Amino acid sequence: MKAKPMQTTYRRMSGFGLIGAFSLSACALYLCAPPSLAGPAAAVSPAPAANRPSHKQYAVSTESPAATRDAVQILAQGGTAADAAVVAALVAGVTAPTSSGIGGGGFLLAWEHAAGKPYCLDFRETAPSGLVAEPFENQPLPPEQAGHLIGVPGEIKGLFALHQRAGKTPWAELVMRASKHATDGYFVGEHVAAMLKRSHTKLINVPGLGSLFYPQGKPALAGMRLKHPALGQTLARIAHEGPDVLYQGAIAQDIVETARKYGSPMTLDDLAKYEIKERTPLATDFEGATVYTMPAPSAGGLMLSEVLRLYSADELRHLGHGSPAYQHLLAEAMRGAIADRMRYMGDPDVEKVDLDALLDQKRLDKRRAKISLERTHALPRFGLEEHGTHALITSDRDGNVVSLTTTVNRLFGAKVYAERSGIVLNDELNDFTVQADVVPFGLEKSPNRPRPGARPVSSMTPTLVVENGQVKLALGGSGGMTIPTNATQVLLSAWVFDHSAQRAVSAPRIYIPTSKESLLIDPGAKPDHIISLEERGEVVKTMPFLTTAVQLIKIKDGQVEAAADPRKHGLARTGK
Repeated sequence: MKAKPMQTTYRRMSGFGLIGAFSLSACALYLCAPPSLAGPAAAVSPAPAANRPSHKQYAVSTESPAATRDAVQILAQGGTAADAAVVAALVAGVTAPTSSGIGGGGFLLAWEHAAGKPYCLDFRETAPSGLVAEPFENQPLPPEQAGHLIGVPGEIKGLFALHQRAGKTPWAELVMRASKHATDGYFVGEHVAAMLKRSHTKLINVPGLGSLFYPQGKPALAGMRLKHPALGQTLARIAHEGPDVLYQGAIAQDIVETARKYGSPMTLDDLAKYEIKERTPLATDFEGATVYTMPAPSAGGLMLSEVLRLYSADELRHLGHGSPAYQHLLAEAMRGAIADRMRYMGDPDVEKVDLDALLDQKRLDKRRAKISLERTHALPRFGLEEHGTHALITSDRDGNVVSLTTTVNRLFGAKVYAERSGIVLNDELNDFTVQADVVPFGLEKSPNRPRPGARPVSSMTPTLVVENGQVKLALGGSGGMTIPTNATQVLLSAWVFDHSAQRAVSAPRIYIPTSKESLLIDPGAKPDHIISLEERGEVVKTMPFLTTAVQLIKIKDGQVEAAADPRKHGLARTGK
């Protein structure tokens, strides 16, 4: 159904035209090739020292209350944001193991206050050197072949690199906090309990996992105390012997033997040769601030950066936060970014990814001219699905900030458990794109295809908003393909509309599905809201699950707010 033409026009940032009223094909809108490189993205340069005040408060937001409490204790004792992030990630891996753990990997984006600049670490899992592509085309794989999806884990090396760079509290003290939770016991959280109940039939018979999380054959309930002694012992060794103990010796042998039992080609050499990567963050100037986010192999940063370069704050405020027109325009931009992900994104170490060209303003201006308030462009359907992650944010008294996202991918990763070491192994290689999924985009092969040594494209989107040398917003999200859409909406809510941190993470959101409908919305929308979206061409359905989350720290006028998304029952705390 066609809506009545809107009479209002909107002014945008310099270089932008007015919203067009065109109805063009998805190919014309989303699948255009990027132009040749026109110039570099905004440079990552330090702010003048005089413009870098610190806020003398600390803050933590995570999806695990236990992780938040331990991180706060470290900060209260004078630890850095890096120290707190290490503790939070490791404790979350013990207390919220459905989404993260030392058998996985992730990304982090941090702000170094003294230097006035960000740094970015990629500790994403990599494909073993002996990987073969054939099994990926036959998914879903049976449980006995799940090893093909296991990537070489990077979390411990990533956290150690963060600590070496910006930590102050001894490494052993940080890691032993997580070890203590595993050895002495921890209380099951609401989100973990819900996931265990929902996936009872899938998990109860998984060797090792069933006995840990289904005592007496029933899923552990919220508030129940569980112990994980094998993981506690492994963490104690990592604490006292350093990160290499996971990549060489008995623990490495346990990981490799277990993975190979399920079909993985992983070798001890793959573990020994794993390396983290330092990346240059994507940077976008937006409304007086610089927004730093994750580059390839993340596609989340690309989506957020494209949206910020398509619409101005004034225009979005004119549409009204959460209005049907606002949601529709964001959805159109997000669908374009997803199409770019499918056509161009891969591991930049094995596939050329020209982010400058993808973010070229002239290219985005052409896309913008084809976006209408009255029409929806269909996104070619493909098979990416929802996955689990854990996002956490830490900020110290000196103005240093860490946004870190860690994951084992789907619920309990590959559902493969290394029993001697207590490590749940990831299924991160499931994030490679199979051939069938790129056919709708006219591609003969995906830039994100399975290859030995490659890192699969991710949606993880750790992000910082910096103004006058100080972080004003720090955020990150969990939930697979929903991460960049969620992070973008929360950033706009907190920055453009100046909503409080808690309001920003709690507000209703939209989601871009990859099959059937064009738009998913949170429950509770009024009928006229849905009708307005449908009149713009959206095919709308209510989001079937609320297990995605964004964590946020907001700093304004010297005051620090921290907020945890209620969708995953996280916890946020601040202190002085």
